[in-house]
Amino acid sequence: MTVGATPSPVRATLEDVARTAGVSLATVDRVINRREGVRAKTVARVEAAVAKLGYRADIAAARLARGQSFRFAFVLPTGGNSFMTNLTEQVQRTAEWLAGQRGFIDILHVDVFDPDVLAGTLETLSPAYQGVAVIALDHPRVRAAIDELAARGVAVVTLVSDAPSSRRRIVDADIMQAAGRTAATLMGRFLGGRDGTVAVIAGSLSLRDHAERQFGFNQILCSEYPSLRALPTIEGRDDSELTRQLTAELLARHSDLRGIYCCGAGNRGIADALEASGRAREVVWITHELTQHTRRFLVRGTLDAIINQDPGHEARSAARVLLAHCSGEPISPDQERIRIDIFLRDNLP
Repeated sequence: MTVGATPSPVRATLEDVARTAGVSLATVDRVINRREGVRAKTVARVEAAVAKLGYRADIAAARLARGQSFRFAFVLPTGGNSFMTNLTEQVQRTAEWLAGQRGFIDILHVDVFDPDVLAGTLETLSPAYQGVAVIALDHPRVRAAIDELAARGVAVVTLVSDAPSSRRRIVDADIMQAAGRTAATLMGRFLGGRDGTVAVIAGSLSLRDHAERQFGFNQILCSEYPSLRALPTIEGRDDSELTRQLTAELLARHSDLRGIYCCGAGNRGIADALEASGRAREVVWITHELTQHTRRFLVRGTLDAIINQDPGHEARSAARVLLAHCSGEPISPDQERIRIDIFLRDNLP
């Protein structure tokens, strides 16, 4: 030990509590786990010993001793969406942490734009899973599949995109509309009272996160920036080639196009169309999620602002909510609140 160093405190054990309280280890276990059959005086002695020693249960060790573990499925989209690639990487990192808590994650990639494929995946999940995190499509069959899992006692968390009215648990339900409202405020401020139209490009309005962002965006744009008119939302299925074609058509059709808000993905296609048109510095473009591609577009001035949600926080939050449900442990709502970050070229991390 280094001279003068303060020794690390030794963590109190159940044996220490039993010794201090003058009772058996079995009695301490009964009191700690709130089981009946212990006299009130003995309970008071054990609780006093717990307080004196600062005892905290090692939950992972307790699960190991009981031979208890949990297995979760994370159902994520197929395709080359950069944010979803980042999310998959964060789920993989979360799996490393969760393994230490006796929880294990399997990642399943499916086409979440196809309700039959997504619902079929949920309907045929192995009974070995105690919990599921899914990027959900707001569709009757998907909601029914979630409800069937919940009826079997399987915890379901909707991640990023929700399926309202299903028996799911959601990670931060209010963030999507707030993100859309934020985008509209930025758009209105950037355009500074100019007249014209604004295009909204979604992946699919059946994805609840895209629909909620679009709703929040239109709500603020219409009420606070009447000189700007939102065009009907178009859907690009988060596909870069399709969004490139759609953006090129918008630019050709609307000479008064002042802004583009992308509430989904496919940003590489939007960038290609804007730069090819020669109007990249004229049209204000706002999108979501800081990725290697959106960072590059922001740095070179094609993109004006990024509204970001931390995929690592979303992955960890989903895992914590599933683990808490299965183990009966409490969760902290403040810890699970997902933060919105706004990135401009000048404050990139």
